[in-house]
Amino acid sequence: MNFSASVSACLSQYATFRGRASRSEFWKFYLFVVLLTAGFGMTGYGLGMGSLLGLLAWLAFAIPMLAAGSRRLHDSSRSGWWQLLLLTLVGVIVLIVWWSAD
Repeated sequence: MNFSASVSACLSQYATFRGRASRSEFWKFYLFVVLLTAGFGMTGYGLGMGSLLGLLAWLAFAIPMLAAGSRRLHDSSRSGWWQLLLLTLVGVIVLIVWWSAD
């Protein structure tokens, strides 16, 4: 799956927490969100608005990121509820390992 197909697949399943997402689909969408948020953040600083634009972009993509993360965890035979580990520092490391696994 190429970059644009991964992004469109994740955005077309905006709030779908059921199903599966391949590793490449998840990470390409994650890269898209990071680059877009960084771009809006830098634009906001250039316009004198601080990181407000970056924050708004991150908020717009928060639900699709959680949905894609949940589908990725389903692909590795885990529940999407494990994403609650994002609330802890150690949990973020565990989730990155799980998201990266086959």
